Formats: sequence, structure tokens, C-alpha cells
Amino acid sequence: MKNAATRGQPRALAEVDSMILGRAPHAVMFVGPGSTGKTTLALDLAAGLMCADPDPGARPCRICRGCRQVASGNHPDLHRLAPEGPGGQIRIGKATDPEPGTVRHLIGELALLPVEGGARVVIVEQAHRLNDDAQNALLKMLEEPPAGVTIILCADDEECLLPTVRSRCARVRVGTVGGREIEHWLGELGVAEAPRAARVARLAGGRPGLALAYAHSADAERVRGEIARGLLDMLAESRAARLASIRELMKSAAALDAALDSWRRAGPAGDADGPTPTGRGRRGRTTKTPAPPDAADADAALAVDAAPVEDAAAPKLAAADRRSAAATLLDIWASVARDLSVAGAGGGRQLRELDLVDELRAAAAGVSSARLRAFLARLGEIDAQLDENVNPELALDVLALSWPRVDAAPGAAAPGAAAPRAGATAPAAHG
Repeated sequence: MKNAATRGQPRALAEVDSMILGRAPHAVMFVGPGSTGKTTLALDLAAGLMCADPDPGARPCRICRGCRQVASGNHPDLHRLAPEGPGGQIRIGKATDPEPGTVRHLIGELALLPVEGGARVVIVEQAHRLNDDAQNALLKMLEEPPAGVTIILCADDEECLLPTVRSRCARVRVGTVGGREIEHWLGELGVAEAPRAARVARLAGGRPGLALAYAHSADAERVRGEIARGLLDMLAESRAARLASIRELMKSAAALDAALDSWRRAGPAGDADGPTPTGRGRRGRTTKTPAPPDAADADAALAVDAAPVEDAAAPKLAAADRRSAAATLLDIWASVARDLSVAGAGGGRQLRELDLVDELRAAAAGVSSARLRAFLARLGEIDAQLDENVNPELALDVLALSWPRVDAAPGAAAPGAAAPRAGATAPAAHG
């Protein structure tokens, strides 16, 4: 596909190109991890369908009136829906005089004739955040779409969508992107010098939208580094200290969300997959009864021999923000645990947390690979439970107590411990 803004998705671009050259389906679903470029791909498709170039193989040309209007976000026949308001959902809207940004308002707009007289495109960003009522309203439009309309759903997790919605969409998979490709892309955009582009590309873990957000926000990169270092420090902390630390780290994760989100709101359209702070995109509806963490761990979290930690920040954050902060923290935690495993195996080039190479190697010497694997499995379970509406603070407490323990903080002796004698062996890890 010529002139595509999307990078690192050759298979998806080939499918989009065929839609532009042939007859586009009335409904398409782009599915993949957050911040991998689904919205950018949707805008590529929209530009191709609205392009006025007489040669279909040259679309999108990026110079005609239609292409320029799509790029500026001002095309009158391009409609976009995105999560907003408390809970970050896409809502159905009022039955009479529905407010903008709702499915019913969109349906009313599509009942009118096109302004430009050509194709009309709807992009639903983070479609996994459509609540059930909104999905049912959208389903009617998918079953009887207006003439000349292409509806594009961008979803991190298609399982959050009703089977009847999924069955009416052509599906295109969007995956993570190689670090080198993200690095080169950031260089092309001129947003980061080569060393920093390489660093944020690694931190993003294959998500170009997240890498771009980090490249534009030095504060976000700094806060993320502080969180990663705090997680390493927790390896040597007592149980009570861990419960206090995890609350502070959750506050930092909320600050990181805010730093990334502030750039996304001001950034150019299509640079990331919607306004979700980390790009991961929490699921927008609860499909199961909340599943509590393992009872033994929950009891341990509540019975620790220390006074309860006062969580002053929790009441100030909305439930959706608390859940998003917990998800951000888990994402960084998984990266740190992975790096510990890589460092323990003698790897270096594959590390993501490049600023913590020495600390990671020192800590990896005291943590067994088996315990790290077990922790990562537990982290994955709790990540899924967050999507099922489990209490985020309790979930983080469980993980804090499950995090392997070493006798000394990375690169330092344990508090109160005497310096080791020359030739003495390192103490064995407790976990």
C-alpha cells in the first residue's frame, strides 16, 4: 500500500490495500494489542476510500482534498467514536436528541446524505469499550448498513464484543512491531535522536503508539524508570514495607497514565490507539462475576504483622483510573520480571530496562528462574482478574507478597547486615 502511515504491519496493509482496490466490506474489525497502530491503519483505510485519485492503485495519494481532510480530521463524511466520560465507555446515548459521541447520535448522522457525495467511513476507537446497549444499537446498523458506509471497529480484545457483532465484521489482525522498525519510524518522524529512539522502542515492547508517547514525554519516561527501580527495590523489602511501597507505586502509575494521556490528547490524530493511558486498553464491560485472588494470598495480605497502610490516593481516583493505574503497573512489572529472567540467563542485548542493567544483573543472581516463571504466571492470572473487576489494590497486594525476595537490595547490602568477607559466597535467595 502506497503512502501508508502504518508501519510494521505488512499483512494487515496488504488486506487494507485489497479493500481499497476492490470493494470494501461494510464492516471491518482491526484486532490486536493496544498502541500497535489499529487507529492509524483505520485512517489509512479511510483515506484510501475517500481519496479522489483516479488510479485506485495510487490511493491514498495524500494530496487530494479528501486525503487532506482525513489527515486533518475535518472530513465531513468521516465519523469517529471513542470512549469518554467516567468509566471510559462508548455509550448508546439518549433515545431523543442523543448527545454527540454516542452510537445513537452516529446513527442519526448516517441517516443523512453524504456531504461530499462519496464514501462514508465510521471509525470506532477502542470498540472493546462499547457497553452492551451500545453494541446492540450498533448491531442494527451492521445488519442494515447505509449505502456507501464502511464501519471500522478497532478492538484490543474482540472477546469483549458480542458474537453477533463480531460475526458481521471482516477481521484483520494487527500485531506488535519489531523494535528496530519502531526505532527507524521515530527517527523518520524526528521526535527522538537515535539513542533515545532505541531506548523508548525497547520500553514500548512492540507498540509504536506507546513508543511515540514516551518519545514525546520525558516526564513519562522518567516516571516509568522510577517505577521499574521501585519494583527492583521491593525484592529486598519486608512484607509490611512491600505493602506500603506498592501503594506509592500505584500513585506513580497513575501519574504515568496522566503524563502519557496529556500528550495523546494534544498529539496528532492516529498516532496511538485512542486515549487509553498505556495503550493497553482495559476491557469496557464486565462479563463474569469478580474472581478474588487466591484465598491464601489474600489472607496473607490482610494479616501481615503491621498497621494497615492508609491509601490516601484511592478515594481521589475514579474506579476506572485506579484500574488503569493498576494495569499500567502490571505492564511494567511484567517487563521488569522478564528482564530479571533474561539477565539471570546471561542475556544483555534483549533487556528493555537499559538504565537498570547493573541492578538487574545483581538482583538476578538472587532470584531463581523457576520463581520468576511462577510469579509471571501469577501476574497473568491477576491481570485477567483486573478485567473481571477485581479490587485493584487487593490484587496488587497479592502480587507484592508473591514477588520473589532476595537478601539484599540490588547492588547493596541488606539493611543492618555486615559486609561480606572476601571470598565469602553470596547468601541464598529466600524466593
